[in-house]
Order: sequence, then C-alpha cells, then structure tokens
Amino acid sequence: MISKSTIDKVFETARVEEVIGDFVNLKKSGSNFKGLSPFSEERSPSFMVSPVKQIWKDFSSGKGGTVVSFLMEHEHFTYPEAIKYLAKKYNIEIEETEQTNEEKAEASERESMYLVSEFANTYFQNIMHKTDIGKSIGLSYFKERGFTDETIKKFQLGYSLDEWQAFTDEAIKKGYLLEYLEKTGLTIVKEEKQFDRFKGRVMFPIHSMSGRVLGFGGRILGTNKKAAKYLNSPESDIYHKSKVLYGIYYAKQSIAKEDNCYLVEGYTDVIQFFQKGITNVVSSSGTALTSEQIRLVNRLTKKITVLFDGDAAGIRASLRGIDLILEQGMNVKVCTFPDGEDPDSFAKQNTHEELAHYLKNNAKDFIAYKASLLMEEAKNDPVKKAALIRDMVTSISKIPDRIQKEIYVQECARIMDISEEVLFSTLAQMGKKELQEASKAQKKEQKAFEVVKPKIAAKKVDVQYELESKIIEALLLYGNRTEEFEDLVLKENDEGDLDLEPVVHQAKVFEKIYLDLQEDEMEFSNENFRELYYVLIDTLNQDTEFALESFVNKVEPHIASEITHILMNDERYNLHDWESKNIFPKSKTHSIAQLVSETILSLRCHLIDQKVGVFKQETLENPANSKSVLEDVMNYSNLKMLLSRKLNRVL
Repeated sequence: MISKSTIDKVFETARVEEVIGDFVNLKKSGSNFKGLSPFSEERSPSFMVSPVKQIWKDFSSGKGGTVVSFLMEHEHFTYPEAIKYLAKKYNIEIEETEQTNEEKAEASERESMYLVSEFANTYFQNIMHKTDIGKSIGLSYFKERGFTDETIKKFQLGYSLDEWQAFTDEAIKKGYLLEYLEKTGLTIVKEEKQFDRFKGRVMFPIHSMSGRVLGFGGRILGTNKKAAKYLNSPESDIYHKSKVLYGIYYAKQSIAKEDNCYLVEGYTDVIQFFQKGITNVVSSSGTALTSEQIRLVNRLTKKITVLFDGDAAGIRASLRGIDLILEQGMNVKVCTFPDGEDPDSFAKQNTHEELAHYLKNNAKDFIAYKASLLMEEAKNDPVKKAALIRDMVTSISKIPDRIQKEIYVQECARIMDISEEVLFSTLAQMGKKELQEASKAQKKEQKAFEVVKPKIAAKKVDVQYELESKIIEALLLYGNRTEEFEDLVLKENDEGDLDLEPVVHQAKVFEKIYLDLQEDEMEFSNENFRELYYVLIDTLNQDTEFALESFVNKVEPHIASEITHILMNDERYNLHDWESKNIFPKSKTHSIAQLVSETILSLRCHLIDQKVGVFKQETLENPANSKSVLEDVMNYSNLKMLLSRKLNRVL
C-alpha cells in the first residue's frame, strides 16, 4: 500500500490544470481554463478546470472531481495507479509496503495485463542492449535506420530473440501467468504448446496518452516472405488499435503548443521526425484512420497535416479516410514528398531547418489538394470529371461549418473550371437525399399506421435538491467566514397577530446553517448531501484553517464528484464568454449572509408546502379529522406567508 504521507504530498504538489493539460488543450477563461470534453464528441468547449479550487467539471458528460479522479476516468487507472502516475510526474518518492502474494493475486485482470506488458517492454530492451545477439541484430538494425542511442532509449525500442519461446519461458520464470501472456497476445497458446508471437522481430512499444504500454508493433528482420513484415499486438482489454495513435504520449504537449499535428503512417516515420526536432507527429500504425483516433488529436488541436509519400496510388486510397477528419470540424492540410521518398527517408536526408521549411511551404489545404489531384486524373474525360465533382462535393458536405463550406465550393469551382451554382446545387441535392434517407429509416422503425405526436417534456426542477445544493455550496465556499445575520423571531404584535421580527447578530456561516437546520429539525433528502453535510460541519468545527482543495482531496470519490458538480455548476456560464458581450454575472461573494438566509428561508417555505400537501391528503383519506387538519394547514400557511414576506424584502 502507498503511505498516507506520499498521498498527501502528491495532492499538495499536483496541479490539476497541469495534469489535465497533458491530455486536453486548455485555454484561459477568466480565473479558470476551458477546453473540449475528452469524454464526448463536441465542437464547443464544455470542459472546465478550476486552478483555485483544484477541481474539474465536464458539463457534457456530467463527470467531475479531483486530479486523481480525472486520471481514473480518462486513463482508467485504479486509485493507486493514479497516485503513482502523479508521483512520477512530480518526482515524488513513493513510500509503500511490499505486496504479499495474496495482494498480488487480488490485482485486477487489466492491471495484470499492464504489468505483463511493462515486463515485456523491459525484457525486449534488455535483450537488445545487454546481449551480444541483441546488439548485433536488433541494435544494428536501428543504427542502420539512422537512430541515435538517445532516440532508441526514448522510444524504448527493443528486440525479441529468434527463438520459439525465449520470452514466454522468462516471463513464467519471473512469476507472470501464462493466462495474461496469452490475453495480451505476447504468447500464442496452441493446445499444450506456447510460443512467442514476436519471435525474431525488432520491437516498438505502443503507449497510451499517459505513457502506459498497451501493446507492441514488431518488424521482422528475416527474409521469410510468408511472414508479415509488421505485426501488431491483437485486440485485448487494454489495447484497441482503433483508439490508439503511435507516438501520442511523446507528442501531446508539442501538438498543443504548435497547434498542429502531423499524421504519418509508420513507426519509423514518427521516430525519424522526432530525431530531427519535429515532435508534434503521430502515426495511425498502418491501420485505416478512425474517429476515435481523430478525437485524440482533436482534444489537443483543431489542425492536422497528413503526410503522404510520393506513391500516387497510395495517396488516392488514403484520401478516402480524411473525410472523417472533416466531419469533426478540423482543418486538414496535406503534404506530399517527392517520388520515391516517404517521411522517414526524407527526414533522414534533411536537416531540421530544411524539413521544417519543406513542411511549411508544401502543406496544402486538403480540399484544394484533392481537387487538383483528381482534376489531373480526369483531364478531358467528361464522365470522370462528373464523378470527380460528386467526390469533391461529398467531402465538402462533411464540413460542419457553413461558411467554410461556401469558401471551399468557391475554391473548387475555380480549380475545376465549373460554376459555383452547379456545385451548390449538387451539395443541396446531396443534403436533401441524406434527409430523405434518414426520414425513411425513422419511418421503418414506427409501427404501421401509427400517428406519432411530438412530445415536448419540460424538464422538472427538483426544488429541494437545488436548495440543499446551495446550502452545501455555502458551507464549502464560506463555511468559516464570520457574517452579520438577520434572524427572524416569531412574536405577537400589538394587535395580537404573529409577526416576524429581525434580530441582527454575528456568527460563522457553518454555525448559522447548523443551528437553523437543527432548530427546524430539517434533514437533507439527498443521501450524498446528508453524508457531506455532517462531514463538513465536523471538519469546519475542528479546523479553523479549512482549505477547500485539501478537503476535496480527502473525501471519497463519489463525494468529491458531488462537490465538483456543486462548485462548478455556475462556471458553465463562463464557457460562453459573457463578459466579451458586456454581460457580467454577479459574483457570489456579494452579500454572503443574504445568500445563506435566503436559501434557508426558501427551504423552509418549500418544506411547508410539502407539509401542507400531506395534510390535504390526510383530509381526503380521513374526513373525520378534517377540522384539526385544516387548523394545521392554516397555521402553516400563515407561517409561509410571513416567510414569503421576509423573502420578498431580502430579494
């Protein structure tokens, strides 16, 4: 187990904006930061980070919490894994007791697979750097590719011996179970036999955005024509090739900083670019580009430059996948290299300055590039040209921004020497056809002859939940502050009627709330609020130096998530940048005593309404007791009238 002192030090040191900034491109928004949600597909920011409170909130998915909960949600870490990740990031030494065999056996299956992958990564590196055969075969191959020792170590490259089960035997000897060796795909099991999947290959470990080893790519060095040149780990619980980009762990900060991502095809393309100082580069690892991969980049930048080699046939095939990038509202450019060159070979032959200059001057807008390329193919063939127009319009139709669509239509009309009206007409027809197809699909799902009436359900507001939330918010933000409160005392006036008279006194916010709720015997209806309320009252009563960020880090994750929802709820308005429109939301720090008193009074009124409702139901069920019940109703109604009068004056 990790010691409490280590956990406390991690929470004290870690900055939520720095950690989340490694995964999401954050931009300053007042005292907070905002960005695109890493948990859902969106084009407008709904993700907010508060450096002051050291919490985050994703309004699109409803998730929120501390820096640790973000890593648990985003990277699927366990709590200890998240602490270890942060300790490593901030160079904090971890104090922990050694795990027993029983504790090792209780480790989750996913964690066991991660451990096996980490062991394999270390093993392949050791084979290459510390054995003669590894140096002569694996290391010499990478040196021939032009990789330096520093680059080889940075990307953790390795070598798997050309023996049937050298790795498997060593892993089992070290105590790793064959079950997890098979599940990660490192070992292939057939009946009573087992052998190494990556036998005789140089190894490229594939990392998650946080740096965990998910799987491997292996390149064969022999001349066996039956074996695949490159072999990837199979799909597993920890490795999904459609959701991973090779090099994203190393490139994420550079992509956000440069506000652009270079997309290449192979492992060595990425490594060679890095070695030449172009570090904002990732690879789809030879697989067709997927929406999940694009979203990884979209969190960091809206700009992507796809790099192709000089093979025209390969370019034509790859163009089909780029429509996916356009669909996500990203700006796409294309850069090709001279015939016979690919990103790896071109980077190897040029200096950093030459490579950067070439990329800058040869990157063309995707739509314009595609139109020029296809026009060259169509030339004077009318049939091919008509097909080209439809192809281009299909790509343009994927773009969500209407202004951008119109600009591309104008550009394509100029390149293809065709009127804009024709392109706009084709675009409109295509949109109409999509709508018709969607309508047909919807009708098929409906029952025959069924008349469907639109249902517009108004979202019901849970008044008690909102008021209880406001009370918890006041305790969190202002619990230890001393304020002047105006209490209401029920007294009989000269006419003999009951009236509320104000009495001014000073008290701490948490004391005022506690005494008022206790006096009225009010209980929180929300279970999380009830639990949080008593923890807060106890903490505020004992700790005069109450610190919100410290408190959030110590409570249970589900309570931390509730706290985040309460505190960040009003921050959603900052996402719209109201101040730029000369709209200035009122700060909560204005009249804290008024806010607290008003909330408690409103809760009292709400509970009175509930009580009156119960009395009315009792009258219907038992008419014999209606007289006494009606008296109670009158008394509560009079009290509510007095409270409402006070609320109106406060407001």
